[in-house]
Amino acid sequence: MHLDLTDRQWLWCAAGFYAAGFVLGTASTIRGGRVRGLPIYGTILAGYILQFIGLGIRGHATGGCPLGNPFEIFQFTAWSAISLYLVIGVTFRSSVLGYFTSCLGAALTILSLSIPAWDAVRRTHIFGGNPWIELHAALAIFSYGVFGLLALTSTLFLFRHFSLKSKRLGGWFSFLPSILDLDHIEVRLLGAGAALLTLALAFGSVYFTRDTPNVGHFKLAATVAVWAVATVAFGLRISGRLLSKRFAWTCLALFAAALLSLGAVDESRHPVERPPSGRAAP
Repeated sequence: MHLDLTDRQWLWCAAGFYAAGFVLGTASTIRGGRVRGLPIYGTILAGYILQFIGLGIRGHATGGCPLGNPFEIFQFTAWSAISLYLVIGVTFRSSVLGYFTSCLGAALTILSLSIPAWDAVRRTHIFGGNPWIELHAALAIFSYGVFGLLALTSTLFLFRHFSLKSKRLGGWFSFLPSILDLDHIEVRLLGAGAALLTLALAFGSVYFTRDTPNVGHFKLAATVAVWAVATVAFGLRISGRLLSKRFAWTCLALFAAALLSLGAVDESRHPVERPPSGRAAP
């Protein structure tokens, strides 16, 4: 049977699978059982594939990476975070991280799908055929997805820290990864996110230096500010001056700052509307 769905319909299906993963984990927690990793991982993987199809349709219609409005940016951020989890989740075998990742995926996808104004204007060829600026934008938003997964890991670190301090080691807390594993994941994610954002700015600088008058200065300032916070935090952690709870809270603040900076991403774009069908015009 041929499925002739629009991009948004594919993305709604993806959001449903992400939400199902969160419901599965919540049900296991309420029953007092262990959060099972395989069912959650499977539902997240299914949602990821559906979201990839939806974003692929959108990208084909817009003639490039779909980052032309807040809806597409939030969808791409969610997809980026889940891309990384699908690797890390297997490496560290953390079912609880999958539970929180499904929550993040469901929240970002459903939120963006539920606000029509975010997708009111769909832009085509927003990068003007410039591969440098397209690569810059894709890497920057992907790094924000990494920071999203970092925020989830930091949340788990704070829960584990609380359980150790309060000596609550049973129940749901017993399923959390060790505090050392969580700390290692945090450091690696922050380093990866900072490196990706550094590459994004490096590739973008090729465009910035050639077409300075058309550079969105507010957008660039917001991106550089997020990069500066990530880089400084990583340096302080590596040098041993930002540890434990303070490091975790800094990572949470970093993701919040990254989300707030997304409002600046549209500042320098020239809108070109396309048909609202979700498919490319014939």
